[in-house]
Amino acid sequence: MNKLPPAIFIMGPTASGKTAAAMHLLESGLPVELISVDSALVFRDMDVGTAKPTREELQRAPHHLIDIIDPTEVYSAAQFRSDARALMDDITARGKIPVLVGGTMLYFNTLEQGIHDLPEADAALRTSLHAEALAIGWPKMHEKLAALDPITAARLSPNDSQRIERAIEICILAGRPMSAILAEPAQDTLAYNLLKIALLPSDRAVLHQRIEARYDAMLAGGLIDEVNMLREKYALNLDLPSMRCVGYRQTWEYLDDEIDLKTSREKGIAATRQLAKRQMTWLRSMEQLQTIDCSGTQMSAEALKLVRTFLP
Repeated sequence: MNKLPPAIFIMGPTASGKTAAAMHLLESGLPVELISVDSALVFRDMDVGTAKPTREELQRAPHHLIDIIDPTEVYSAAQFRSDARALMDDITARGKIPVLVGGTMLYFNTLEQGIHDLPEADAALRTSLHAEALAIGWPKMHEKLAALDPITAARLSPNDSQRIERAIEICILAGRPMSAILAEPAQDTLAYNLLKIALLPSDRAVLHQRIEARYDAMLAGGLIDEVNMLREKYALNLDLPSMRCVGYRQTWEYLDDEIDLKTSREKGIAATRQLAKRQMTWLRSMEQLQTIDCSGTQMSAEALKLVRTFLP
């Protein structure tokens, strides 16, 4: 019998219904507390474009690690792991079960598998890499990464500036490919008995329809006004992680008259679909998953059934 304390992961691509499934667990009377695993929901004042749970939803089902930093700040996977582990230990000590819900697969992976010994960021090198990218463009930087680390380059989009820059930085500082480091055993894995639930669509067209409908709802709900407010309130630029979030960069470009609203919408929906594809690729590489079809109408009930079977 597994004597480790229980914890539950609820994972899935964007628009798969993760929040609804997690809230259903809580409202069913199970002794659970929710921890958000989302690199966008950590930012204050970014509500519409991140599809953040509403104030009413958060009152019904509080989530840890939402609204914890300003959009000018940076929140790493290592910091998430430290915060999440402290919360999990506290929740467990109080006799409850941590439920970690979200779509940032890097956070889930780092939490479960532990930390690899990657070099810390180097400000001078990043400045140099950024200047090079401005001169030649991110697709060319992607080609540079492919020469240094073809395995990492193969899983990154040529325009994924943040991850390309970090991967090149690691290759230079460590003197070897990031993929080689990540292939080694990580330090300090998670000491919990995990139930990992993946919400995946049997019909990807259904997910694409949800993504489009949700993006249109964001536009109708004030996404443009939100980005305007953020630009007035904070000293932001498009290189910050907050403004790399899907929807925000495309809206920024519209506000700067670089593209029209129709193009901004189309680019935002396309970027969201690409994000969902990356999330599903991550999920399909994970082991010991319990998969639920998020295209169906009984998803939350099926998740609850899995959890009840899992718990002693």
